[in-house]
Amino acid sequence: MELQRVSFEQKTIIRNLMELYQYDMSQYEEESDNDVNEYGLYDYKYLDHYWTEKGRHPFFVIRSGKLAGFVLAREVTVAGDLSPRVSMGEFSILRKYRRKGIGNEVAIKMFGMFKGIWSVSWLKKIRQQRHFGRGQSQNTQKVNT
Repeated sequence: MELQRVSFEQKTIIRNLMELYQYDMSQYEEESDNDVNEYGLYDYKYLDHYWTEKGRHPFFVIRSGKLAGFVLAREVTVAGDLSPRVSMGEFSILRKYRRKGIGNEVAIKMFGMFKGIWSVSWLKKIRQQRHFGRGQSQNTQKVNT
């Protein structure tokens, strides 16, 4: 598995993947939180920020030369705290590649690339991600210390 930074020219690819991700997530979110627009698209409103704002990091997840997902991370600041903080904005592995340990590999690699205090959250309704999150807490501490 490798992480490949997404260039501005590749933004359309991640936008397409984001549509799949948001479609998958729509079953877990409140109806008003995640609905398509008048063009039938979810249209993730923060995507462009990953190429216009400092401290945002978009990556493709590549497995055996194939696009297997993406991760969007961003550096955040907390008033009065100089500790580096990183938030896992969005994280998706395509269905075909799930349950193969790729998510764990991605998380460990990301935690190693961006040192600091990480914020990773998920919707309570998503059982698979809860399982992933519990398994990662120990790995997060090992990588970031």
